[in-house]
Amino acid sequence: MSPKEIISLLPYSKPFLFVDSINQIDENSITGTYTFKKNEFFYEGHFKDFPVTPGVILIETMAQIGVVCLGIFLMWESMPSAKDEIYSGDFPKIALVSSQVDFFHPVYPGETVAVISQKVYFRFGKLKCDVQMKNSKGEIVCKGIISGIAKKKLTNE
Repeated sequence: MSPKEIISLLPYSKPFLFVDSINQIDENSITGTYTFKKNEFFYEGHFKDFPVTPGVILIETMAQIGVVCLGIFLMWESMPSAKDEIYSGDFPKIALVSSQVDFFHPVYPGETVAVISQKVYFRFGKLKCDVQMKNSKGEIVCKGIISGIAKKKLTNE
């Protein structure tokens, strides 16, 4: 499965898609990038006159690349019926179940970040990853443990 195919299967679209590229992926890890555009919707009201990327958006970016993209790849590799389920619209979606993240540096409009994720485990549809985000200087912006679970249907019930 190619990086473009994985990105096309994400259950997000602009303005809430925070994946530009997947640079490396295998059964144990993934690396991807995202550039925070200067006109992102959340900068307008976050730290008036001094925009900074909100922590929840940094966590979302880490989760989209480090858990959801990796989870799609792992499900594709482990499910014999994956192709049929994708084309029928029945492929499982991954929902965030927990995150514990520490923050070290701010991310400003226009910055590109790299997300590096290492699988801790993937079993019974639950994926737990050790994820970190680095800025273009190679500094760790934030890091932590993020978990998601695969569900056939995401509902509000």
